[in-house]
Formats: sequence, structure tokens, C-alpha cells
Amino acid sequence: MPKIATWNVNGLRAVLAKDALTWIHDFDIIGLQESKLSFNLEDNLLGYQAYYSLAQKKGYSGVVVLTKQLPREIENCFSTTNYKDNEGRILKLNYENFLLYNIYFPNGKKDSLRLAFKLDFYRHFLEEMQNVLKNQQKVIVMGDFNTAHQPIDLARPKENESVSGFLPQERQLIDEIIKLGFIDCFRHFTSEPNWYTWWHLRTGARKRNSGWRIDYLMVSQALTSQLENSTIHNNILGSDHCPVSISLTI
Repeated sequence: MPKIATWNVNGLRAVLAKDALTWIHDFDIIGLQESKLSFNLEDNLLGYQAYYSLAQKKGYSGVVVLTKQLPREIENCFSTTNYKDNEGRILKLNYENFLLYNIYFPNGKKDSLRLAFKLDFYRHFLEEMQNVLKNQQKVIVMGDFNTAHQPIDLARPKENESVSGFLPQERQLIDEIIKLGFIDCFRHFTSEPNWYTWWHLRTGARKRNSGWRIDYLMVSQALTSQLENSTIHNNILGSDHCPVSISLTI
């Protein structure tokens, strides 16, 4: 029964220095985002095989996958759309029983150019999903989506209606992912409010639980019957995000 987790670490070396990854050993595959690495660390990291995708810009973005089971193939691109990723946002791992993506979706808050970049990235992602689902029915997507889907997914929806991360056109892109047949794993099991995965560091928002749910694990329709649970681990510290996990009976 594979257990899979995702976490935006806001700097991998920082969380390693804090000894904040001790919890991962219960999991078979861990996807990390915003690693901020300028070079690969060890191939064997914390007892896992490690795969890296780095940004060209030093100390920026980046994703890492730690895995006990070796994939058959690894790519750091959307291979079906010819999308060139210079920001270390994509790792695609082809396992025997499923295809897994670890993705750090762009943040669009800086300015209109970055919002346009984010929306374009989502469109390439959607095209990639449409293409791969034609041949591979069992697909898992995990990562920081930088978008809260519904009002229940952030503490102050009214105040953030015009803020990137909760704009109508961003939320519609999550709708489109779900229309393709993907399941938002956490919402598959609970409709409870007040579950978030990111909190603003400088305002003490985490203590007040004034956050956003922007980190997701999604599975394609073919995996729904094998999905056992999904958990937000809001007790795990070390980043401005917290991990999300699922268990599958593959």
C-alpha cells in the first residue's frame, strides 16, 4: 500500500538543517517543492533515491522526489506539449503501476506578467494531462498549485477575491483539471472547513489558522477505488506550508 506525501519546503537545505524531515519515513514517495537548490544533493538522501529538477535562476523554485520504489523513467518536462521548463517546476516519474507528477505551479501575485506565466503553465499542464490520459489511466499529481479552489479553501475568501491565488480564472483551471476526471483527494474524504496548507509567515497567520489550501494530491478517476485516505499534516512545522498525504491500495 504506497503512501505518498507532498510538501512545499520553502528551502530544502533549511528544513534539513532544522531536522524537519524525520516524519517522511512512513512514506514511500515524497514530492518536495520550492527546494531552492542550485545543485543536486546526494542521490541517496535520507534513505531514499532522490531525483531533482533545478531552476536556472540560483536559489529559486525547484522540485525534488524522494522514492523507495525506483521509477522506470524520469523526465523534467511536459513531454507531450514541448513545454520548456527553465524554473525547475516539473518532475514526471513513470512507475510500473502509475504515472506521477510532482509540480510547483507558479505564483501569480508579483505582477500581470507572472500571472500570465502562471495561466500559461496551467494550460500546458492541462494539455499534458489530456494527452497522457489517452494512454495511461492511472495518474497522480501532487504539488503546490498556488490556487485555492473554493471559498472553503481559504480563511478570508471575500477579502481575497481580487488576489492571485483565488482569481476566477485561476479557480476555473482547477475546475478544468477535475473535469478531466481528477479527484481532489482531500476533498474526496472531507467537506470540513478550516483545513489549510499555507499560512503567511510574517503575520502570525498559522497561530490563528488564517490560511489557504493550495497544496494538493490529485488522482485520476481510475485510481479512485484504490484511494484509502488523505490527510493534511498541519502539525508538521519547518515551512510556511504543511504536508498533504494519501494512501493507495495499488
